[in-house]
Amino acid sequence: MPVKTSKAYLTVLGVPEKPHITGFTSPVMEGEIIQLTCKTSGSKPAADIRWFKGDQEITDVQKLQEKDGNGKTFTVISVLDFKGDRKDDGQVVQCRVDHESLNSTPHVAMQLLEIHYTPTVKILPSNPLPQEGQQLILTCESKGKPLPEPVLWTKDGGDLPDPERMVVNGRELTITFLNKTDNGTYRCEATNSIGKNSAEYILIINDAPTTLIPTTIIPLSTTATVTTSVSITTRSATSASSIKDPNAYPGPAAPDHALIGGIVAVVVFVTLCSIILLGRYLARHKGTYLTNEAKGAEDAPDADTAIINAEGSQVNAEEKKEYFI
Repeated sequence: MPVKTSKAYLTVLGVPEKPHITGFTSPVMEGEIIQLTCKTSGSKPAADIRWFKGDQEITDVQKLQEKDGNGKTFTVISVLDFKGDRKDDGQVVQCRVDHESLNSTPHVAMQLLEIHYTPTVKILPSNPLPQEGQQLILTCESKGKPLPEPVLWTKDGGDLPDPERMVVNGRELTITFLNKTDNGTYRCEATNSIGKNSAEYILIINDAPTTLIPTTIIPLSTTATVTTSVSITTRSATSASSIKDPNAYPGPAAPDHALIGGIVAVVVFVTLCSIILLGRYLARHKGTYLTNEAKGAEDAPDADTAIINAEGSQVNAEEKKEYFI
């Protein structure tokens, strides 16, 4: 019988080994160059290596591939270079190997990053508009790796002047009772093994607010009433009368306009009272007198006779009255 034959071409896939990452020495100082190398062997055809930091792929990498000793499989190497930054601390870098023999389930190697950096410092006040008599808490928020502990508080370049009122508890500075002598620059300094940093807060204590007494009505008499408002400034430590910049330098003291207005109102009030009382007095004042001519004196031949007749009839003479209006 004749012999029949057929041929089939068989491709044998080389499954890549699980990758591993080298080159990282923990910890890394901020600003240093980090070089990570990912390597996998035994792949046929050559595997593909991809880098990820978190969920973001890194494409700026170097790739090398070479044949293994048997001449049939490949070793693939990929190198990643980047500068260490504090935002990378705690991030996970992944080396992912893709190959058709892995059935869409890539091999993954991971490297946890640990970056050491100098502290960052920020001062947070409990009250943005501190006033006399109030309590103020300044919180020094410091972040760094290693964690800075403890922090150092100073005022105007020196130690805190009043330890009894200025209490330091960890990162908090508490001033129990504010007064104008507390104005100045407060500084918080944080230090770790990498370095140190500081932040400053300029404290300016605002004056207590002012309040107004309600309008009062004062009756002057039964026929006239004058209404006046007197403004008196009083001190209050619980409410703010105006908004001031806590970091602005104090300017010259402004005149107390409320007090001046009150004095002017009192002067006007006294003047109006005087005018009204004087008018009422003049309206009621009247005067009386007798004329020099008596009844019947018109027929006297001369002035002397008229005066004599007038004196004689003065008793019966009619009084003439004149009024001031």
